Amino acid sequence: MRLPGRVALVTGAGKGIGRAIALGFAREGAAVVLADRCSEAAHDVLQHIRKGGGKALTVEVDVSEIVEHDRLLEVTLREFGSLNILVNNAGVEFHESVLQARPETWERTIGVNIRGAYFLSCKAASLMARAGSGKIISISSVHDAQPLQERAIYSISKGGVTMMTKALALELAEHRIQVNAISPGAILTDMNREHLSDLTKRERLISRIPLRRLGEPDDIVGAAVFLASSESDYVTGTTIYVDGGMLLQ
Repeated sequence: MRLPGRVALVTGAGKGIGRAIALGFAREGAAVVLADRCSEAAHDVLQHIRKGGGKALTVEVDVSEIVEHDRLLEVTLREFGSLNILVNNAGVEFHESVLQARPETWERTIGVNIRGAYFLSCKAASLMARAGSGKIISISSVHDAQPLQERAIYSISKGGVTMMTKALALELAEHRIQVNAISPGAILTDMNREHLSDLTKRERLISRIPLRRLGEPDDIVGAAVFLASSESDYVTGTTIYVDGGMLLQ
């Protein structure tokens, strides 16, 4: 096991990449706090972890609501006594052209994808600094480097995650807190499943991926476990692209 005795908080843990990371952390020995807006989805992950002999708890939370962060961290400390790892995975995406952009789309996307992640990271970092070490991992996207058609606000938010990662890493290094990001490519999740049910769109996308397949949430777990473990103690302020080579073309 690579994460024995660690306590990890994963936002958006009920589905997709967050679910896969939470299950992966539990297999590696971590106790996992499953933070999600959907209590039912998070409860399903909780049951899987407990059936495997792991430790977990669920907290229903909207990370864009900053006032909820204190409650989330208080529950974590009350149940498990510490916080070693934070994974900012919760994210939203809206299909909207630049010419039809709405302020409410901006507020929701930025609120979840970067504002919530930043302030939760700051709160978590305070706990980690007092403990003497910690790991913060943010799930970004290849669209932090390559804008996505009719997803301008989403792409902007992910570009912000890249700089957030670097800025936090710089300031928190003296506290032995490593801050990194993972940028997935075309990972099949509920966020894009309907769009990719169109075989023409799916094949067009796969043709742009050198490894010639879509990714699965489990493809992200190895990078997440590495960044959460002591193996990455000299890695900070960087982004690992897990994209099947998509950005090579």
